[in-house]
This record gives sequence, C-alpha cells and structure tokens, in this order.
Amino acid sequence: MDSLEERQMYQNVVVMRHGDRIDNFEPLWAATAARPWDPPLVEGGKVRAFCTGRKLRGQLGFRIHRVLVSPFLRCVQTAAEVVSALCALDHDGVDPNHLTSQGLPIDPSKIKVSIEYGLCEMLNSEAIRPNVAPKDGKFSINISELEAMLPAGTVDHSAQKVYSELPRWEETVTGARARYAQIIKALADKFPAENLLLVTHGEGVGVAFSTFMKDVTVYEVEYCAYSHSRRSISVGDNKSFTAGDFENLIPKGLTGIRYYPLSTTADDPLAQPDII
Repeated sequence: MDSLEERQMYQNVVVMRHGDRIDNFEPLWAATAARPWDPPLVEGGKVRAFCTGRKLRGQLGFRIHRVLVSPFLRCVQTAAEVVSALCALDHDGVDPNHLTSQGLPIDPSKIKVSIEYGLCEMLNSEAIRPNVAPKDGKFSINISELEAMLPAGTVDHSAQKVYSELPRWEETVTGARARYAQIIKALADKFPAENLLLVTHGEGVGVAFSTFMKDVTVYEVEYCAYSHSRRSISVGDNKSFTAGDFENLIPKGLTGIRYYPLSTTADDPLAQPDII
C-alpha cells in the first residue's frame, strides 16, 4: 500500500494498549505523584512495549506508515518504544540483545507519529479513581513535552487532530466506547492510503475488536495487547476513495485479548472463553 497509483489496496489498522503502568505495581506511587492520574510505565512496561514493536515488525507482513497516540504519558512512552523497534536500522530485525529503545539507531523517515486527544483514556471514575483525578476535572496536557519523548524526527507536526481537546470529565462508559469507535474510523478515513498503529487504552482495544468482530464481548485486554483490522480501499482518479467494511484478522499467536462469543455465553454460561 505504498503508492496511490494502485486502484485496489488494503488498509490495515492495528489498535494497541499501552504497557505496564507504575501504579499497578507500586500502590503508594499515587500518594506522592504530582499527576497521580497519569502514571508512567515501569521499566518492564518499556521492555514489553519494545518487544511488542519487534513482534509487529516481524509478523505483521506490512509496513506501518503512521502511529497515532493517546496523550496520556504511558501511551506516549509505549509508542516511543514501539516506533523505535519498527524504525530500527538493522534490516534483518532488531538485535535480540536490545530490550528497550535506549541506544538503538533508527531511521526516523519510516514512520510519522502524532498525538490524538480522541484516543485518550475514558475520562470517568470507571477508569480513573476520583481520589486521583484533578479536583476541577481539568486534565492538563502539554503536547510539546509529550512530543519531545517520541523518537527524534518521527513527529508529524503538520497532522491536524480529529479531537481538538480532551473529552469532558465524567463522560459515560457508553459515550467513551462510542468515541473510540468513532475516532478509529475517523483516523482510518483521514489517512486512507496508510497503515495505522493506534496506541491507546484497554477499553479502546476492546472496542476495536468487538466493533469489527460482531457478537463478542471482550472481558480482558492485557498490556500491549492489540487488534488488527483490515478493509479494502478503491482510489479514484482525483484521489477520492471508497472504503469497504473493516474485518477483524486474528493474528498468529496470542495477542492478549480475551473475549466471549455472545451466542456461546447465552447458550452455555460455563463455556470456555476464547483467547487470542
């Protein structure tokens, strides 16, 4: 999908959860944190993110052109590791001795990266405990500081955000799920000639999976789990395009998404869940 001269092509969209967040490993971290609602990754989370990027590079079978990222710190740190693995200069794959991006030479021209507010965490007490949320409900985000954490030369400053700001605090779960479904489709339509990696939160991955794979309920999304969807694209002479429906592709090996087929649970509550 590297040329718009093709009349028929496929667009791939991979939606990935961030890596291991510190507050789930150090319960007292939030008590002294300046931004307790925005935890960073632990070192193991960076390792997991980098290794997932290396896995994507070796197994997807197509190039990722663009990465779009939630503005939460754990997602930006995850994207930094994944992008480094995808852009590593070693043409035969990343040196297995490298477990994070530190000291890794990359080709920043391979991928464009930008931050997208619409991919943010659910802004409600289901996802962010009220005792750590800002008292005034205003989540301060410094885009310039976050962009500086991404690999040098990869940030696309020209990309316009779909959401110009964060959603309001205490959005409903239903509203947040609708937002995830809308932003995934909107980003795919915004960049129809590119394969996308969206780095977001667990609920967003669950929505991506269940939206394009009907009649399933996702009940767990592990750190760095990802879904992979694909649709056909037909490009006209004036660069207009017609898109087919997305289909969910089940990757080789486990990707960390656990779900129940709705028909199975309705017929047999004791049935075993599916794991991909």
